[in-house]
Amino acid sequence: MKLDGFGLFVKDMGVMIRFYRDVLGFEIKEAENTSNVYLLKDGTLFLLYGRSDFEKLTNRKFVYGEGFNGHSEIALYVDTFENVDEEYVKVIRKGAVSIMEPTTEPWGQRTCYIADPEGNLIEIGSFNKPFRR
Repeated sequence: MKLDGFGLFVKDMGVMIRFYRDVLGFEIKEAENTSNVYLLKDGTLFLLYGRSDFEKLTNRKFVYGEGFNGHSEIALYVDTFENVDEEYVKVIRKGAVSIMEPTTEPWGQRTCYIADPEGNLIEIGSFNKPFRR
């Protein structure tokens, strides 16, 4: 098997699409008005799937985290420490919720955390060098 992408089950599709597209710069792959929306960021597939649609599909009820949701994070990398600070300010101005302001950690990473409109955590970080796989 090969990892194709990852996704979130969302309550309010329109709000979440606008956040990931307009605040974080994800590219919408499909129409905005569907219950299963694909977004792209740097070649990685990111899926937003309506919670109620998924429940109908699986014929089950699920419990979803509310508030700030600490069970996972989405990590975004930038090349420099200065970029961490710049991106943090930019996304906060566009409506992201601050969880942790930019901080340089003892292990050499500068990082910060924001939350999307449904409380999912997003890290913006750097080791002050270009990203390499």
